[in-house]
Amino acid sequence: MNKSVARALIPLGIFLVLAALLFYGLQLDPRKVPSPLVGKPAPEFQLESLKEPGQMLDRSVLLGKVSLVNVWASWCPSCRQEHGELMRIARQSGVQIIGYNWKDSREAGLLMLRQYGDPYSLSLFDPDNRAGIDWGIYGAPETFVVDAEGIIRHKHIGPVTPEVWERDLRPLVERYQSGS
Repeated sequence: MNKSVARALIPLGIFLVLAALLFYGLQLDPRKVPSPLVGKPAPEFQLESLKEPGQMLDRSVLLGKVSLVNVWASWCPSCRQEHGELMRIARQSGVQIIGYNWKDSREAGLLMLRQYGDPYSLSLFDPDNRAGIDWGIYGAPETFVVDAEGIIRHKHIGPVTPEVWERDLRPLVERYQSGS
């Protein structure tokens, strides 16, 4: 094989390697990307309450009981999809659900809660993603399981469905509620 043919095959080889990597990457489930925060204390934050403008909330709201921290926004169709399940969980499980209203307007967030119900014990308001970066939030919905000491134990990306609750979240909530 002469040198000019070999040089012509180099770009083809590079293209094939990149195509193979892209194909492999498309097969991965982005919901299974591990969070580097799991097993670590929830980040410090100071955010305004969605429902009570001017009231500042901080990490202390996560201490003392197991919490689900649910990242949501009124503009998010998947958040509306999971909302009924969150309402059911709040009624039946007794777990504290903390809303994390993310990149939203206060008016739109409050309107959604009035229309669909409010499963949240309280709602943090982060319209500018001030604390979201520290939490590793890159989309909505996302849900964190936080134990009574404020340690993040699990991060779920995507809507909470009955299957996700039963298979992934409820066992963790019960485990940390019982002190295991």
